[in-house]
Amino acid sequence: MSTMTDTQRHHHEHRWAILAVIAVAQLMVVLDATIVNIALPTAQSALDFADDQRQWVITAYALAFGSLLLLGGKVGDLFGRKWAFVAGLVGFAVASAIGGAATNFETLVAARALQGVFGALLAPAALSTLANTFTDPSERGRAFGIFGAMAGGGGAVGLLLGGALTEYTTWRWCFFVNLIFAGVATVGALVLLRNEPHPNKPKVDLLGSALAASGAFMLVYGLSRAEQDGWGATGTLVSLAVGVLLIAAFVFTETRVAHPLLPLRIVLSRARGGAYLAMATGAIALFGLFLFLTYYVQVILGFSPLKAGFAFVPMILCVLISSILTNVRLLPIVGARGLISGGMLLAAAGLTLLSRVEVDSSYVSHVLPALPIIGLGMGAIFATVFNTATSHVAPQDAGVASALVNTSQQVGGSIGTALLSTVAAHATTGYLADHGAATALAQAAGAVHGYKVAFLTSAAIFLAGSVISFLLIRPHEVPVAGTQADAAEAVA
Repeated sequence: MSTMTDTQRHHHEHRWAILAVIAVAQLMVVLDATIVNIALPTAQSALDFADDQRQWVITAYALAFGSLLLLGGKVGDLFGRKWAFVAGLVGFAVASAIGGAATNFETLVAARALQGVFGALLAPAALSTLANTFTDPSERGRAFGIFGAMAGGGGAVGLLLGGALTEYTTWRWCFFVNLIFAGVATVGALVLLRNEPHPNKPKVDLLGSALAASGAFMLVYGLSRAEQDGWGATGTLVSLAVGVLLIAAFVFTETRVAHPLLPLRIVLSRARGGAYLAMATGAIALFGLFLFLTYYVQVILGFSPLKAGFAFVPMILCVLISSILTNVRLLPIVGARGLISGGMLLAAAGLTLLSRVEVDSSYVSHVLPALPIIGLGMGAIFATVFNTATSHVAPQDAGVASALVNTSQQVGGSIGTALLSTVAAHATTGYLADHGAATALAQAAGAVHGYKVAFLTSAAIFLAGSVISFLLIRPHEVPVAGTQADAAEAVA
């Protein structure tokens, strides 16, 4: 029987304090994907940029984050998760300071992209540290329940916090607040974590990194071009085709190199593969929800930024409840397939209910009933995915496996923002062409029609994800902490 290393023993003794540090960092990373949403109308007015540019404030972050996560995970595996974690926190704080001080649209987008770069270093280090710290199955369930709540509810918390900061201070504090989160997490990491770099330092797969990052970028860029130029435009089609080819080249390359960025053994597990697809599908649908529902309650219903943030509280509470209940109580009984597939059905039902909104609808009658349903579904999906995707993974692959979860979320989110923005814009244009845009009421009705189509599209995506998850993940498959045998099998 192998003995416990000093790092493992240290992690075991301080595991709950380490979880608190990781949770703070994860909350910062996830809420930053949406905290700007609530301040976006105010920032857009202050910096005077156009409606067709605003999605890049969201997409720049998600795209840089998602396209570099695999590389960030590999860096953590090679040089040690502690220093990858700390470097990510410090860099994220610096980028946030630049964003808060931005005086034009270009600087704001550049700062968001830089946040994504350092988030890509931070997030996989956080998740892989969690996976290696909690190995007892019962404690692992509670730990991943809390972590899943941060991932699933962090976006909604960002809307609430962003509303308060925008209303009582300035939209710039939606960036500056990250310095507080990063400072607390950095001190905790320096005190509690120990570094354990890879003993052999294999070469980094630079070609694979370039192909993965450029492929993701071209896919999202192509979807963004569709909003302005249309689906049949040459630029749109070429961008999408190049993106698909680059991703295909990345997969081919990973089967040929000695030290691949993404060892394909990680994704060949049906449970893990299903979890990654579920995360991507859920993110595609949910990022659009946050964006369009934020604009609906502020622009159409006239909510202040703070009131708009509080509008999401019912969903936040249900995410928290569902995440913890799912991992602690339901996962051993129902299995990953039932929880992920069922969670997606709940989210689809909630979004379908939300699509009933009109210009003269009220929050209580048309928005509120849908939010708890969506929140319960989100909690079941995200908490289960994080646990499933990091189970039975060899220690040397933990960073990449963790990174792939976040990659699925962030690339899915950037694709979802671009795709649903395009769908909503075309629906609004078509509505105004048929009904006229002579009055402010007609323009508002056109915008709401676009939101409704986006909500229904998101529901359809969740429904498809539910079917795929049900077919891919084996019945009653329950993730457990990996063993040495599992690790050896994964490496072989």
